[in-house]
Amino acid sequence: MVSSKAKTPKEYIDQLPEDRRQTMRKLRALVRKHLPKGYVEVMRWGMLCYEVPLRTYPDTYNKEPLMYAALASQKNHYGVYLCGLYSFDKIQSRFVKAWKKRGVKLNMGKSCIRLKSWDECQEDLIAEVVSAVSVEDFVAHAKSLRK
Repeated sequence: MVSSKAKTPKEYIDQLPEDRRQTMRKLRALVRKHLPKGYVEVMRWGMLCYEVPLRTYPDTYNKEPLMYAALASQKNHYGVYLCGLYSFDKIQSRFVKAWKKRGVKLNMGKSCIRLKSWDECQEDLIAEVVSAVSVEDFVAHAKSLRK
């Protein structure tokens, strides 16, 4: 499933093929457990998104909420999108170094970790990135880019 028309996270997961539901449930639980206070879970862009609500920061460059993290079941992988990796060099550097140190192949784009299965997931490292940036710090970073 590349993009979904689901209206809720539960509906999104329920629409997945049976063999992909369990991994998405685990990824969702991992993100929700470590998500700093103030971010909200929504369906946006056909995936599970964790974002800064417009009531918290309405002055975004595109008038859309700031996406902090997202999860998607793609055709050949599970996408774990972590904007903390893209936005904060120190977080990205520490993450990449720790992941590679474990001898596990890291398949990563700018902010997307691509996992073929739950077995590839380095739960503690993903949890660390998810919990690393408060809403206030994420908004401050976004504001600093607009100056």
